[in-house]
Amino acid sequence: MTANDLTQRRGRAATIADVAKLAGVATSTVSRALSNPARVNHVTRQRIEEAVGQLGYVPSAQARSLTSGRTGVVGVLVPDIANPFYFDLIRGAQRQLRAAGYAQLLLDTEESHEIESSMVELMLKNADGVVLAASRLDDETLTAAAARQPLVTINRDVPDVPTVILDTPEGMRQTVVHLRSLGHTRAVFVAGPSGSWSSARRWEALLAAGEELGVEMTMIGPWAPTAAAGSAAADAVIASSATAAVVFNDLLAIGMLGRLQERGVRVPLDLSVVGCDDIFGASFCNPPLTTVSAPIEEAGRVAVTMLLSQLGSAGGSRSRTVLPTYLTTRESSGPAPT
Repeated sequence: MTANDLTQRRGRAATIADVAKLAGVATSTVSRALSNPARVNHVTRQRIEEAVGQLGYVPSAQARSLTSGRTGVVGVLVPDIANPFYFDLIRGAQRQLRAAGYAQLLLDTEESHEIESSMVELMLKNADGVVLAASRLDDETLTAAAARQPLVTINRDVPDVPTVILDTPEGMRQTVVHLRSLGHTRAVFVAGPSGSWSSARRWEALLAAGEELGVEMTMIGPWAPTAAAGSAAADAVIASSATAAVVFNDLLAIGMLGRLQERGVRVPLDLSVVGCDDIFGASFCNPPLTTVSAPIEEAGRVAVTMLLSQLGSAGGSRSRTVLPTYLTTRESSGPAPT
């Protein structure tokens, strides 16, 4: 039987069984020849290689994982692939993975607990490990997932789960110091999603700094972390009578700037606005946005390095890394109105 007979009759991609039949050997012999050639004698190996070439057989990732125990793939899950915050994180993770010989499988969890949970489950069979950015999963689910496969979180601190933390609470403290120095005594926090661990930490830091420095802090929200949600958030800020708004992320803050302009609110003469993340675009919106800057690409690299240490592909074994943040002042913040 020829290679053409096999592929045409079956009308599908060649399988390992097709290779075995054409080479006249058992499928287990083909598997050994592909995963560990030294275990198969030269003549048999040559027949198998010829059959592979004739059939155009390509081993699937799942088949390779059965023989090697590895897929060569790492899943990187982010809540919103359209959010520029994740661009540098994805780039940093991919560069580190490529240098180690791994492929990155990028997945958008759409800010959904259910989607993220199902994708983590899927990665058990299709990836060697997982990096979860800003996870919406509860602590118990994350702990269980980390016990089943190598896993690292970014901006989500759970006991016994390796993590990379961006120290945005320190950036929030610097923000309150900045606003107080400009004469602001009433500020509002425009909160992120209700399930966001980062939003809760930022609010706690703002409250503590406000009490220390004499700035009355209130919170409105939750809001989706998108520019589209900025219009409604801006209306709520105007109604609050605060003289400054500290916003969960830059996308939401940039959306607010457009609405504030429509409403005739001058930034920063009437209201100061401070964002968080320093995403691409924050420096050339109108006005340029004061924001908390973070080493986002470094977070992606460090998370991958920590994951590779679990996979035995890198030295060291850190379980928690904290990266510093700092306030970048631009034209969206100014003296409190008299």
